[in-house]
Amino acid sequence: FSIFIVEVRNMMEKRAPFLILIAAMLWGTTGTTQAFAPKMAHPIAIGATRLAIGGLFLLIVVLIRKQLNFVDWPIRETVLASLSIAFYQPLFFSAVTVTGVAIGTVVAIGSAPVLSGVLEWMFLKTRPARVWWYSTFLSILGCIMLLADKESVYVEPTGILMALGAGLSFASYALVSKDMIEKHSSLSVAAVVFTLSAILLSPFLFIFNMSWIISFQGLGVSLQLGIMATGAAYYLFAKGLAYVSSSTAVTLALAEPLTATLLGVFLLGEKLSMTSWLGVLFLVLGIGTLIKFSKNF
Repeated sequence: FSIFIVEVRNMMEKRAPFLILIAAMLWGTTGTTQAFAPKMAHPIAIGATRLAIGGLFLLIVVLIRKQLNFVDWPIRETVLASLSIAFYQPLFFSAVTVTGVAIGTVVAIGSAPVLSGVLEWMFLKTRPARVWWYSTFLSILGCIMLLADKESVYVEPTGILMALGAGLSFASYALVSKDMIEKHSSLSVAAVVFTLSAILLSPFLFIFNMSWIISFQGLGVSLQLGIMATGAAYYLFAKGLAYVSSSTAVTLALAEPLTATLLGVFLLGEKLSMTSWLGVLFLVLGIGTLIKFSKNF
C-alpha cells in the first residue's frame, strides 16, 4: 500500500506543473474575454464580478461533492489568503489605469515570482534552487520583451507601487495557500478563500454601473471569467500547488501573459514585433526549464 501511495504522489508531482500551466492559460484568456465585454463595464466591476461568480461556483461544487470540512480549519491563513486575492484585483486594475497596461502588467506579474521566492526564504527558510532563479530570470525577461512594444512607456511611481502591491498579494496568496492545501482539499480551500474574497469586494458591485451584466454579452463574459478564468483556474492552481513550491508555481503562472499575447495575435488580429516574439521564446524557455526541473524543488 505504501508503494502505491508513493507512486500516486510521484504521478501527481509530474502532473502538478501542467495543472498550474493550464490555470495560467485560463487566466490568460481574461484580457481577450474582457475585450468582448460591454463598453460600460468598468474593469474593477468586472474583477469583482468574476470573483463573485467564481466563488459561488466553487462553493456549489464543494457542497455537491461534500468536501467542506471545517474541523481544524486555519482561520488566520484563510483570512490572509482571502485578503491577498481581494487586494490583488483593485491594485492590479488601478496600476494598469495609472501607469499603463505594459508597465503595470510587467511590474505586477514580473515581481510576483521574485517576491514569492523572497517570502519563502524569509518565512519558510527555504532558499529557491539555482535553476529556479535562471528560469525566473528568463521568464521575467521574456515578459518584459513581450510587453515592451505594447505602448509608450509611462512610469508613474504611484502606479508602480500599486503594481508591486498586486505582485506581493499574489505571492502571499500562493505562500499561504500552500500551507492550507497540505491539510485540506484543494477544492475546499479555493471555495472558502474565493467566497470570502468575493464578499470583501462585493461593495464594488454597488459602486459601479452593473446594468451591463444582464445583457447576453455581459452575462457570457461574466460566466467565462467567473467559472473558467477564476473558479476552474484557481482550483487547478491550488491542486498543482500541493506538489510544488509556491515560488515555482508563481513563476509558472507567467504563462498568463504568454497566453494573453498569443490569443491577441490569433483571435484579435494584433501584430507582434521581433522583440515581442523573442519575449515569447524566452518565456517558453524559462517555463519549459522550470517544468523539467520542478520536481527537484
